[in-house]
Amino acid sequence: MPWTEITRPNYDRRGQRYASDSTDAEWALVAPCMPPVSKVGRPRKTDLRTVWDAIQYMAATGCQWAMLPKDFPPFTTVQYYFYMLRNSGLLDILNEALVGASRVLAGRDLVPTAGIIDSQSVKTTESGGPRGYDAGKKTKGRKRHIVTDTDGNLLGLVTHTADIQDRDGAPGVIMQAFESFPTLTHLFADGGYAGEKYPS
Repeated sequence: MPWTEITRPNYDRRGQRYASDSTDAEWALVAPCMPPVSKVGRPRKTDLRTVWDAIQYMAATGCQWAMLPKDFPPFTTVQYYFYMLRNSGLLDILNEALVGASRVLAGRDLVPTAGIIDSQSVKTTESGGPRGYDAGKKTKGRKRHIVTDTDGNLLGLVTHTADIQDRDGAPGVIMQAFESFPTLTHLFADGGYAGEKYPS
């Protein structure tokens, strides 16, 4: 939905504890994708909405796990649920559902047939994780490779060292996007992707 004076109130998050916190409408979409209560072990005491809000806070601020504000559950609890959602594929399923909902609300078909691929090299800290040097951007760090639909909805994302050229890093993110959205038939890219390494 376009950002206009009429729609601006729909995006106003000043009433939230943090701007990254989910609204009731957003949580209603996310809640069905959260892991159910286990039939064994101790009863769950953690509110999964606060866990989700903590994950969104991490994504929005980029803070370290241990730096989560104290009004969220313990960071080890948030970590546990995040890894569970990631490793089980639930985050991918949630993204696919939200992409479809966004497209329908925008008056488009449920599934995309065209996408846009691009990358961005970003600096990283001195410690932790792989990194490389992107000579073209003069950046030492990592490269984010993404595929979006023509509305900007995320279809695929792969992170690797910045020294990998676009045409070499693209096949991985393209295959990831195709796994979730096999209806893709066209990809738009700039000249940095010239080559023969792309899946057909």
